[in-house]
Amino acid sequence: MRAVPALVLAAVLIAAAAFAGCSGTGTKASYSVDSSGALSVTCAPVTTSEDVLFSNETYTKTRIVMHTQTGDVVTYLSAPKQPKAAIVYVPGAGEKPEGHEARMLQYAQAGYAFLFVDIRGRGGETDGIPFGQQLIQQDFTKFQSGEWPQYYLTICDLVNARKMLSGRFSVPVYAVGSSNGGRYAAIATGVDKDFAGYVGISTSDWGILDAFTTQGYSGDPIRFAASLEPSTYFAKISPRPVWIFHNATDPIIPFESGTAFYDKAGEPKTFTEFSGDHGINSDVDSRIIMQWAQIYAPSR
Repeated sequence: MRAVPALVLAAVLIAAAAFAGCSGTGTKASYSVDSSGALSVTCAPVTTSEDVLFSNETYTKTRIVMHTQTGDVVTYLSAPKQPKAAIVYVPGAGEKPEGHEARMLQYAQAGYAFLFVDIRGRGGETDGIPFGQQLIQQDFTKFQSGEWPQYYLTICDLVNARKMLSGRFSVPVYAVGSSNGGRYAAIATGVDKDFAGYVGISTSDWGILDAFTTQGYSGDPIRFAASLEPSTYFAKISPRPVWIFHNATDPIIPFESGTAFYDKAGEPKTFTEFSGDHGINSDVDSRIIMQWAQIYAPSR
């Protein structure tokens, strides 16, 4: 998806830094957005319910529902008994869990846990509004009034998913996202310092900030727009590693947008041109597993 029309933010400025909370037991959820547009969150803890779908000698696949204060978020986990690392995977539009069966097995065989997060608004099992002009408008209205925008709730969902995997396996957890999912994954990595690193596949900035700037917006609308852009968080990811994958003939997000996105990232970073068209595929999987095999090779 490219830039979103600017009429969404119709000449509204807010006077104070965005801050919101929601009541409940335990940690009080809150967020803030600084002058540069960088989001910070304190996420309320979640409870979970889990159903085992399949299990054999290689891995176990489960459906895990995270029960949040603002609704249920559905995830699917495949994991070997003792993974070397884990992945919080954020899918792009149209991706279904069943389309990742072979991938889940492949990562498990290589020694990695793989968590597919059905994020809000994808049209899957988790409720929400799809990303687009309607959501941006509603989220900015919530931002104004001190409520939680859905976009920020999604970031907390990914942070809670990371906490769940860290608590379960005590291994490094990476945020991996394809297409639109790569945008959310980058923000989650910047917001949560306990993610081990970030992998973005066929992704880029949304272009919202550039659109608003070009059309003359300033002040808090710009701050809000910046909070939605993944590259806003690259400074917070470094020195954790960033891997970007893009295809030269990508028909949805141009290659030039992917390379521009990569150029904004801090070191250490790696750019890989892969075979295919758009989104995660077997070539990307093989390259990720090959790179991580060097990191997690058994010590001699």
